[in-house]
Amino acid sequence: MGAWRLAGLLLALAIGVLPWSWPLRLLALAALLLAATWLQRQRSHLLPSLLVMMLCFGWGVRGQPAPAAADPVRLLPAGSNAQAVATTVRVLEPLRPDARGQRCRAVVQLGSGRSEALFSSCPKLQPGWQLRLEGILRRPLPAPHPLLSGAAERLQRRGIWSQLQVQQWQVLSQRSAPLAQLRQRVATRLQAAAGENSGDLLAALVLGAAASPVPMALSQAFRAAGLSHALAASGFHLSVLLAAVLVLARPLPALLRWLLAAGAMAMFLLMAGPQPSVLRAVLMGAFAFAIQESGRRCRPLAVLLLTLLLMLLIQPAWLLDVGFQLSAAATAGLILSAGPLEQRCSAVLPRWAAVALAVPLAASLWTVPLQLLHFGVLPLYAVPLNMLAAPLLMPLTLGAMLMALTALLMPVLLPVLAALLRPLAQLLVGVVQVCASLPLAQLPLGRLAPLLALLLLLALLPWLVPQMRRWRRGGVVVLSVVVLLQWQQLWADQLLLVHAGSRQWLLARHHGRAALISRRGDGFSCARAAQLAAASGVRRYDWVLLLDPLPPESPACWHKLSSSLVAGQLGQPPLQPGQQLRSPGLAVQALPVRAQALLLQFGRHRWGVLPDPQAWWSWQRQQPDLLRTLDGLWLGFRPNPADQRSLEAWPVARRCSPPAGSSSGWCQV
Repeated sequence: MGAWRLAGLLLALAIGVLPWSWPLRLLALAALLLAATWLQRQRSHLLPSLLVMMLCFGWGVRGQPAPAAADPVRLLPAGSNAQAVATTVRVLEPLRPDARGQRCRAVVQLGSGRSEALFSSCPKLQPGWQLRLEGILRRPLPAPHPLLSGAAERLQRRGIWSQLQVQQWQVLSQRSAPLAQLRQRVATRLQAAAGENSGDLLAALVLGAAASPVPMALSQAFRAAGLSHALAASGFHLSVLLAAVLVLARPLPALLRWLLAAGAMAMFLLMAGPQPSVLRAVLMGAFAFAIQESGRRCRPLAVLLLTLLLMLLIQPAWLLDVGFQLSAAATAGLILSAGPLEQRCSAVLPRWAAVALAVPLAASLWTVPLQLLHFGVLPLYAVPLNMLAAPLLMPLTLGAMLMALTALLMPVLLPVLAALLRPLAQLLVGVVQVCASLPLAQLPLGRLAPLLALLLLLALLPWLVPQMRRWRRGGVVVLSVVVLLQWQQLWADQLLLVHAGSRQWLLARHHGRAALISRRGDGFSCARAAQLAAASGVRRYDWVLLLDPLPPESPACWHKLSSSLVAGQLGQPPLQPGQQLRSPGLAVQALPVRAQALLLQFGRHRWGVLPDPQAWWSWQRQQPDLLRTLDGLWLGFRPNPADQRSLEAWPVARRCSPPAGSSSGWCQV
């Protein structure tokens, strides 16, 4: 089957899986069918091709994530989001710390379904253990705003629809699953032999960070440096392993080569587990090896598309996994663009340098639209750092796999191997940490809307695929449109309200800069503020104002976001009447009223900020004339009927109030 047909089937399946509205989904399907009709050369095969595409679309719709009949979320009463439960569960995955490192979570089997258990601490629980848990079963909360990540979206991509807030727990059985015991034994021995960070890195190179979590600081450094793929078991690790095995097996008979290759892939799958990136790598490696051994010319793009199609037919929801998307895009880049980029670089660079530059550059360029769609930032030093890391990663990957075998068969030799690999691991970790700490290690460009991300990909394709070079002028036009629209979005004067329970954030933006007002000063609020900055295309806030009456919980975190941080102390308001925070085009001032009422200015717009009813009552009595001149009013409380009637009487153009039931969002100005 040709690559175009496979691409059409894959796109039809994707249109069915993606959570679009039905009108948009049908419009995209109609456009795809029209394109397939235009490209189909053999008209006799047109009708079967269209029917197969329709079947793929239907299979994608059917495969959209949804709770099964026996899912734990079905235990919740109708119309209720939480229920106290006492139940027996089995741990399925290693415990992972959350973003703040204050609690841990783990996927557990509850009945015949799966749920995520949240522990207030990080107990040493192993996969396979049976526990007696008491706590609150609930539906996970969705993201308070599309710019932020939410537990509901994260878990739904994995087919999990509930969370269990653990209050008490008891171990009933410590019988671990055999594979989990094997992985845990390997990870523990590698970490003990190579030490902190180095051992974590070596274990992740064999097992992947999903099976052997690395410390949060190390994971964040690799992500900021653009090397997070090194910690995720993927095609790179399998290609290194297969290359070494096939070099050794080249003089052997064909049957032994097949057995050794199958054994290497089986060992990789056994150690890393059936993650989407691992399955994609194994399937693609198996197809490529079979084609090569049969003597036929391997068509890597067709192999990739067929692999992705088979995987999504088995589990359509994998398409929604960000790691799966990045892995597929990077592999497509290596197949389609690495060779042409190498030829261009060879004109000015030695061949070894051209190869070293072309591979990370191709993978990085193909993942740019996804990076901006999901994160809004680009790792600026990803390409040069990948060039520096490649000579270290290959021997480290092979050495880590050799250490894994040694840990299982001859543990006494582990210290010798660790002594050889530890300096390389420490060098790689040191380089990554230095690069991650450099200015603009992550360049904030703001999250792209899905349509702009698609247009950006279309604009880049003529420059990345040689067969499409005749469309480069059109690509320049489309790229200019994307840049113009995104720049206009980031340059505009806007106000963003985000409401999540008792936490609220107010972000004002003016000419590409931003300032933040936060109701709380805890670590979670700071983490959310950092996500808002990155997603909004802001490196640092001009100033941050914390309305929390208590001192900030994580001062270092807040100071990373802004050098101008103002917070309350010992019950005192952060700003006294008449005081203000100001930067060009952005200012907040405490008004001379009894309660903490603020006047926020961004550009030519003036908004009132009233965190509580006392601020509204004081302002209404003491500053009635000022209220008439405002462009808008933000309320940090839910007004009662009397207050609501008073508010409606004032000539305020816009009002943003975040009571329960209202949605967060931009207040367009």
